[in-house]
Amino acid sequence: MELAIDTSTDTASIALSSEGEVVAELTWRAGHNHTAELMPNLIHLLKQAKLNLKDIDGLIVAKGPGSFNGLRVGMSVAKGLALALSVPMVGIGTLEVEAYPYAATALPICPIQNAGRGEIATALFQVKRGKWCCLLEEHITTVEGLLPQIKGRTILCGKIPREVVLQLRESLGRKALIFDGGGELRRAGYLAELGWRRLREGDFDHSPTLQPLYLRRPAITISHKVR
Repeated sequence: MELAIDTSTDTASIALSSEGEVVAELTWRAGHNHTAELMPNLIHLLKQAKLNLKDIDGLIVAKGPGSFNGLRVGMSVAKGLALALSVPMVGIGTLEVEAYPYAATALPICPIQNAGRGEIATALFQVKRGKWCCLLEEHITTVEGLLPQIKGRTILCGKIPREVVLQLRESLGRKALIFDGGGELRRAGYLAELGWRRLREGDFDHSPTLQPLYLRRPAITISHKVR
């Protein structure tokens, strides 16, 4: 049994799966309350599924990009459980989880997340020769910087700001297939399926060194400049 945890945005999601097939799932609006709500909801989900923590033999966590605090909470809980239960753990990028529901289209898929300061976080995925591939890794850019990366008909998905949707439609025309509600519907079930593939192949992350993928440093940092 696998446990998938996604606290990378204000919509949190957890799932229990058996070899990638969802057994139970819970998604809720956490806001900034991941710390207080994650464990009670996990306990509730286990009870609903008539399971307990000892049934979990693999941990899957969304590693970002996303909320600084949300990612810390999800990563900390996943690491703690992996250590306590002596089970393997894998981290999956949040943008990959956003893109995966559209994999069957075989089109390029470009998930978009608001990064603030007029910038976006994005990546590019596609199924090629039957294999799920990352064509362009997660990075921070602007809408203007993204446009040259869209070569043909491409699915653009995620919780895309309205002004960005308008700009993309105007600039890309028919090349843009926009699904701008995906950020609200992201499910830990997709995270579980992606994570199971890596668990099955033995492609584990080293729990103590696995870190959230922030892409950008916090707004307030300590300068290391020698004075």
